[in-house]
Order: sequence, then structure tokens, then C-alpha cells
Amino acid sequence: MVNKPHIAVIGAGAFGGWTALYLLRAGARVTLIDAWGPGNSRSSSGGETRVIRGAYGPAQPYTKLAARAMELWREHETQWKQRFFFPVGVLWMVEGSGEFERGSLPLLKDAGIPFEQLTPSEMTPRWPQINFENISWGIYEPQSGYLLARASAQAVVERFVAEGGEYRQAAVLPQNLDTTENLAGKDHDAGDRKDLPLSDGSHLSANPYVFACGPWLGTLFPRTVSPNFRSSKQDVFFFGPPAGDVRYNEGNVPVWADHGDHFMYGIPGNQGRGFKLADDTRGPEFDPTAGERLVNLQRVLEARRYLARRFPGMKNAPLIETRVCQYEDTIDRNFIIDRHPVNENVWIVGGGSGHGFKHGPAIGEMVAKLVLEGGTADSVYRLARFKPRQS
Repeated sequence: MVNKPHIAVIGAGAFGGWTALYLLRAGARVTLIDAWGPGNSRSSSGGETRVIRGAYGPAQPYTKLAARAMELWREHETQWKQRFFFPVGVLWMVEGSGEFERGSLPLLKDAGIPFEQLTPSEMTPRWPQINFENISWGIYEPQSGYLLARASAQAVVERFVAEGGEYRQAAVLPQNLDTTENLAGKDHDAGDRKDLPLSDGSHLSANPYVFACGPWLGTLFPRTVSPNFRSSKQDVFFFGPPAGDVRYNEGNVPVWADHGDHFMYGIPGNQGRGFKLADDTRGPEFDPTAGERLVNLQRVLEARRYLARRFPGMKNAPLIETRVCQYEDTIDRNFIIDRHPVNENVWIVGGGSGHGFKHGPAIGEMVAKLVLEGGTADSVYRLARFKPRQS
């Protein structure tokens, strides 16, 4: 093991933390760094809960990836004797054409994710607290549900350290990493080894580097990633049900998604919090470092109107908590998992957006294998799509 590679992973969120852990387990020496720590409030892995589900529409790799992730979440819960995955069910309500849901059915079946196809008359007696007006049919995934986000992100890093990994809280100083001047690249084999300057005054030298730093990828890679990458502000609301009313808690209502004019989704009350509600519509551009995390009042009114219509018993529910997070989207909303086109010992992993968290362990497993064995990412994840827009 004297010659084992030293790999640096930048970003300790869902993608970076799991990648670091799998690289470590495969025999590498791994240094993991993060500017504010795993699950911090600026990160896309912050917040308390994230949905884990299998439906992803037609012609995509994410349903199989989600199925593998579910297996790995369960395995690690058993190994670590901690609970992160709560399979309270996921209900998809179809208002429009149903193209997304109909296209999901064969992929759910192929991936082995259990589901039921339901009519409104079948859904109403199961969940009488939901108004199924304008819903034509639905999909119910009984073994899907939600994950504890912040807690599991922190647990992954804790286990990484316990198993021998090195974790440092520091930031990569702002620079253009799209050139060979800043990082080991084409001339690395000739002995001109470069390193990363960090905010604590030190330098990090490794080979290779994995950048999994969520919404900050565009800043670090202004030519390769930024032109087709966007960080958007997303408002999330928690409403309080009536005193003693448990109808809107986990076990009585599932995680749900409603494909109407807007794609709305929510998570039932859990962990002592209220009923979570959010609009998946992409919000305005957002700076994840300096952005003020204050919700938009118009979005609050829209959320109240939706809540009163779809969950009548919550019509006058008080807003008891709000949260602002961000999505980091690519132009086609696929993940990025690929080598940098110039610096071949640099990997870029990101574009997780709102749906990336659930895939964390499966992404970590995949990326570790690619990095250590020199593989090529699936075409859907390739950086070849990312070229500067023509003016």
C-alpha cells in the first residue's frame, strides 16, 4: 500500500462524502475538504429531509441508480446502526398528460422498485385528507419515502474519518481551474506538479482531484461548467397541522408529488417538524455563498392556495418554518460525472439539483470505480455537452 494514490475530494455533500468513503475503502489515501462542513445550511445537502423515489420519467438512467442507492442506504443503516431512510411511501398524482408518470412505469418494473397504479377511487379511501380533484390516476411506491439529509451527510463524513480518511474544513481559493496553470494537468507526468491553495494558507497536493462542490462548480470552472450550469433559489415551507391532528404525519400520509401547472411536492410531518411543501419550479439565480436566505412572500401565498386546495384540512395552517436552499442545474438536468477536458487528473461530479441527494451512495460507488480504474462515464453524464454558449 506504499504506492496507493492520494486523492483529494473537494466538497463533503451527498456526492463528495460518499465518493471519498468509497475511494478510501478501495485502498486510496483520501483527503476530503469542505468550506463549511457536511450538511451546512449553504450546501445542497443541507436541510433536514430529502425525497427518495424511483419514478423519473422515460429514457433515463436514474431509476436504476435510485434502486441501487436504496440498497446501499439500507446496507449502511445496518452497518452503522443508524436510521436515515424512512420508507413511508411516495404518491405521484397525475393532473396533466401523465407522460412523465406513464414513462416511469416500465423503468420502475425493470429496476425492481415496487409500485401500484391507482385510480382516484382507490386513492381517496386510503388518503382521505387529500383532495383528488382533477387527478386522473396515480403511482404509489410503497417502499420509497424520505431521507434524513443533514444527519446522514454528517454521518458519512464521521464514518469516513473513523475508517482512516482525512477531513479538513477549508475552502479552495477562488481561481480558474479550467487551465493547466492552476492544477496538475497535461504536464503532470513531466514532474511539474501543481497544488490547490486553501483558505487556511496551506496547499493541498494530490493526484487525482475530484470536485463535487455543488453550486460552486460554475465558479471554479467558468469555461467548462458555468455556461451551461445554473444555481437557483428554492423556497421551502413547513405548515403546522391542528393540535393533536396526526393525519398529516408520516405513517398516515405518504411523501407526495403533484404534476399539475406547477410540479409541487411535499413530505409529511416528521422529526417534530411541520408538513413540508415546495414548488419544484426553478427560482431566480442565487449566490450560494452570499445570498440572503429569505423566502419570497408571493411564493408563500401561492403555497397557501395550493395547500388549501389539495389538503383542505390544512387550509388555515400556520407557517411555522421556512427554508431557502438552492438547486444546481445543468441545461438538460443530467448529472455531470466526467474528467475535465484539459486536466485529465481532475474529475467533476455535480449537477445534483433537487434530486441528487438520494443517489449519493450509488454515485460514490460509481465515481470511485471510474477514478481508480480509469473508466469512462456514461454518455448522459459527459462534459462534452458543456461548451460555452455562442454570443
